Amino acid sequence: MPELPEVEVVRSGLEAHILHARFDDVEVLHPRANRGQDTPLEHLLSGATVRALRRRGKYLWLELDQEHALFVHLGMSGQMLVGAPGACTSRHLRIRAELTDPAGEPVELAFVDQRTFGRWLYTPMVEGVPQPVRHIAKDPLEGDFDAVAVARRMRRSSSPVKTVLLNQEIVSGIGNIYADESLWLAGIKPTRKASSLRQRDAVALLAAAEEVMRKALAAGGTSFDALYVNVNGASGYFSRSLNVYGQEGEPCPRCGGPIHRVSFQNRSTHYCPACQTG
Repeated sequence: MPELPEVEVVRSGLEAHILHARFDDVEVLHPRANRGQDTPLEHLLSGATVRALRRRGKYLWLELDQEHALFVHLGMSGQMLVGAPGACTSRHLRIRAELTDPAGEPVELAFVDQRTFGRWLYTPMVEGVPQPVRHIAKDPLEGDFDAVAVARRMRRSSSPVKTVLLNQEIVSGIGNIYADESLWLAGIKPTRKASSLRQRDAVALLAAAEEVMRKALAAGGTSFDALYVNVNGASGYFSRSLNVYGQEGEPCPRCGGPIHRVSFQNRSTHYCPACQTG
């Protein structure tokens, strides 16, 4: 699944193309792409205007009229492609929407999803976020993110610190890639119990997560899979500067020791045992 920087790249790309655009028509081409929706999506979206493009963690939504939103879950392979009407010819096209932009020009928003894990969902807003996002914690890039409070919450868990970083109800937006990178930057072993961290170390880890993701965002997100593309179809390039993720056997950029890869809770975890000793 794309992580926070990749989703933010999609959000900002959509904002540049469809902010204040109006939905004219929607065609759902695969039922899984709109699962959980009782009323046909074309009836719900017709005439709705895109008021804002928002994101929390890995979750994206188009804020619409009348306290509703179009929630977008990209799943493992979802793409949001903007172009001229009829431009998208992918055999993995799941939803096609026709909009009119503020200048009166027609524009197509296509949802392409090879693995069909993603979806669109028209949903009410609750306390400023779509219903499916209510349980998701704030992410380190949000302006009112409280690192001190989140660090305290992390330290109440006896689970391994990497597991806690991946818990979207404690801190959102961090997936397997950026968890490994953040732990390396902070010098913390992934399997260490979160409850054993000092408060200042937990705060420093969250600061490391923010730094890693801001660097990824500046580079356009990370692309390990041809399926991960931004709204204009351009891949991210942060993968060229990763320190540990996917670097098994390579020298650690900090100490020169070999990077190890282990299976940890059904995930590949990359770390440097020589210098991640905290």
